[in-house]
Amino acid sequence: MEGTPIRSFAEFWPYYVRAHSRFATRLVHAIGSVMAIVAVGLALSINLWFLAAAPLIGYGFAWFSHFYLEHNRPATFGHPFFSLLADYRMLFLMMAGRMDDEVHKYVGASAPPSPLKV
Repeated sequence: MEGTPIRSFAEFWPYYVRAHSRFATRLVHAIGSVMAIVAVGLALSINLWFLAAAPLIGYGFAWFSHFYLEHNRPATFGHPFFSLLADYRMLFLMMAGRMDDEVHKYVGASAPPSPLKV
């Protein structure tokens, strides 16, 4: 991402996918993203203080996966809005069983296969 400025989500997405080439990284992101949605739901139904937990949970899981699983820098640091959109796009593609296709498109055959592929 260094060098060429990213001006659109379409330009950001390939970079984001390459930064999430490991299945474990994507899985930990998905867990954090779902838990953040649950925290928002709890905030709307029980107590607004749960809103404070949503970003802590979502980013906590994501950053853990980058620092300890993928060993790279989270995209949030350079492009926070695009990164948030990409997190949920990745989650929905994972739920649809189509994220591995994106990884192979932008990373190639060097990406480890998903252990959940049926």
